[in-house]
Amino acid sequence: MREILFVVGEASGDLHAAKVAAALKAAEPSRPLVGTGGDRMRAAGVELLEHSERMAAIGFVEVLRHIPRHWRLLNTLKARFASGRVGLVILLDYPGFNMRVAEAAHTAGVPVLYYITPQVWAWGADRLPKLARWVSKAAVILPFEEALLRKHGVNATFVGHPLLDRVHEMPEPAAARAALGLDPERPVLAVFPGSRRSEIERHMGPFMATAREVQRRDPAVQVVVSAAPGIGIDASVCPYPVIRDASFTVLRAATAGLLKSGTTTLEAAVAGLPHVIAYRTSALSYAIARRVVKIPHIGLVNVVAERGVSREFVQDAIVPSEVADAIAPLLRLASPEREAALAGLADVRARLGAPGASERAAAFARELVR
Repeated sequence: MREILFVVGEASGDLHAAKVAAALKAAEPSRPLVGTGGDRMRAAGVELLEHSERMAAIGFVEVLRHIPRHWRLLNTLKARFASGRVGLVILLDYPGFNMRVAEAAHTAGVPVLYYITPQVWAWGADRLPKLARWVSKAAVILPFEEALLRKHGVNATFVGHPLLDRVHEMPEPAAARAALGLDPERPVLAVFPGSRRSEIERHMGPFMATAREVQRRDPAVQVVVSAAPGIGIDASVCPYPVIRDASFTVLRAATAGLLKSGTTTLEAAVAGLPHVIAYRTSALSYAIARRVVKIPHIGLVNVVAERGVSREFVQDAIVPSEVADAIAPLLRLASPEREAALAGLADVRARLGAPGASERAAAFARELVR
């Protein structure tokens, strides 16, 4: 029985790939699963060839230092394809590397399932003909992606967003606050500075300054900071409680959020948390991004809504007093701004499809490997 090989380069991909791996193991317990990924994938039965912690990078400039490691890993995967032992490759996001893997697998005659495809609607539209040529099936997670990819010859199907599979993990707000030891009568600001060290370094200063400004205006506000496992946050920079590996609990306990751009904004939509979005990268990466990114929003919650559900602050626009101005009305339960945000987030949740994305992706995998 030939193996299914996953290629995952980041923590979010590890989570979603683990769900697919678990579904595959339930259907075919003897099918070998191997690949690159993280601890959740290993727990789901995937033999890791490389840990995703050694692969994660973000920004056009930051990716450069990973090139030698990626080159060695690509050669390892090519040798594995040539051996004939691989029956299917499942790629998750991470397009800078995974597009090369897709090409190598296609050349070797190995079918490719791309689950969570490159964001060609934002930048990198030149990847569309390559996706059509190299990818056997694309399982897309945003509602507008299916039509876009099919228009360019990609065999794509919208499977829903995998975050919806985790709704059952979300506690009720009162239970979440109790679990975190928070006063149920006082508002809570949740701060999500990012899951990568480079994001932490760039965001903690302005995010903490914003939180202090929010508290200066309203001393009743409680602040908690969400952090990914294994990411250190210096106590001299962060005077607030740091909660690790419990993002949904933090989201459900909070009244409002200050979030870095990315999947966290969709998690907030699913959790029903009004928030503002802030993001800062290196000056060079930002300059490049301004030239190549073709969409008006950086927050996924706004991309899905196709309008500005959540305020965005990018680069030098992250001025603590101005970000605090945007957060303040979201902390007031009866404010028009908060009610509008909640309605927008409900619209986003409705657009994300139905639970079961992982199972649907696994079903495509079983078809392809046969």
